[in-house]
Amino acid sequence: MRIIGGTFKRRFIHPPKSLPVRPTTDLARESLFNILNNTIEWEGKSVLDLFSGTGAVSYEFLSRGCEKVLAIDTNYQCTSFIKKTAAEFEMDGLRVMRADGFRFIKSAKTSFDIIFADPPYSLEGIDLLPGLVFDNNLLSPEGIFVLEHPIAYDFSEHPHFREHRKYGKVNFTFFS
Repeated sequence: MRIIGGTFKRRFIHPPKSLPVRPTTDLARESLFNILNNTIEWEGKSVLDLFSGTGAVSYEFLSRGCEKVLAIDTNYQCTSFIKKTAAEFEMDGLRVMRADGFRFIKSAKTSFDIIFADPPYSLEGIDLLPGLVFDNNLLSPEGIFVLEHPIAYDFSEHPHFREHRKYGKVNFTFFS
C-alpha cells in the first residue's frame, strides 16, 4: 500500500496483517483523488476520516496539503498504527481519535470541508450515514462528503446526492 500523490508520494504503508481492516485499494484511492483533484483546492482544508482503518486516506489528504485531518476509528490497533505511521512520516496536522463513528457524528461540535467515510461493509447503519452527517451539520457549506460502501446501497435519491462511482467492488458516493 502506498501514498499516491502529494509531498509523501510513493511512500509505502505497511499495516500489520492483524489489523481488522479492508483497506481501500490503491487503484480505487487513486481514482477517488483524481476526481477530488478536479473539484478541491487542498490548502487549508479540514478533513474528517471516519472508520479510518490503516489511515491511508488520511495520509493522502495530508500529503496533498490539507491543513487538518481527524482520523476516527474504534479499533485501538488501528489508531495506534495511524499515529505510528504519521510520526514516522513526520506528518503534521493529523489528530487521531479512538471513537465510535456514529457517536462521534452525533456529538461533534465542528464542521469539516471534506468528510470521507469507509465503514466496514458489514456494519449496520451504513444507510444512515449521509442523513446523520447532514442532520448534524458536520459538513461545511461548500464541503464534500464521500462514502465508500458495498453495491447493495443506492443513495441516488438522497437530497444531497451528487454522483456515484464504481471501481471493481469499491463504490464511492459523493454528497454536497
